[in-house]
Order: sequence, then structure tokens, then C-alpha cells
Amino acid sequence: MIFSIMVNEGPYTHQASDTAYHFAKAALDAGHEIYRVFFYHDGVNNGTRLTTPPQDDRNIVKRWSELAVAHDVDLVVCVAAAQRRGIVDADEARRNAKDAHNIAEGFRISGLGQLIEAGIKSDRLLEFGD
Repeated sequence: MIFSIMVNEGPYTHQASDTAYHFAKAALDAGHEIYRVFFYHDGVNNGTRLTTPPQDDRNIVKRWSELAVAHDVDLVVCVAAAQRRGIVDADEARRNAKDAHNIAEGFRISGLGQLIEAGIKSDRLLEFGD
């Protein structure tokens, strides 16, 4: 089965990101495909490379990055939601005259069309968080 996932909550404010990650990992381990993970609303905070959790805590952003690399999972951060929350890649930083970018490895910024495409290309689109 082909799944896509939408994450609407930040990495340390709600269980949605943890649950979505564990679902994605279990689905991949069971032989399913994850077409795309789309981060929307506060979920875009999962895509900042500046997250620095304490050493004895889980590193949610790193987990997502490692999953993307290991399984070629497309991690898409909504451009409008990201800009509102100060998350930019190199192109967005340049376009908006910012002096740095903070997108994490394995993540990319794009628009809502990527969510629509994910729903079309997948057997199921699952939403985690409000």
C-alpha cells in the first residue's frame, strides 16, 4: 500500500509528529511505501535544522532526516506555513533577503500542490494533529 502523511503539529508540542514518524517507520518496515510526508501549520517546525534537544531526549528532526535518507522519503514543508514561522531554505532566504537558511537535511520547501498530489498518488493520506 502507498501512504502519504500530513503532520500538522510541531515536534515537541504534541504527540502528532512522534506518532506520524512511528507509523511511517512501521509501514516501511512492513513493506509499504511512503510517497510523501507533508508538514503543514506548526508541523513545519519539524523541518528546522536549528532544533537542539537535550542529549537525553529524542531528536525528532534528526529522526525524520534519517528516515528520508534511508528510505528515500519525500519530506515537504509547506512554503506559506514555513515562512510565517521563520523556516527557509537557501532559495527562500535569498528571495526574502534573509542572511541564513535553516531547513534540515532531507526536507524541502514547496506548496500545497504537493499535498494534493500526495493524496492523488497514494492509497491513503493520513493526517496527524489538528
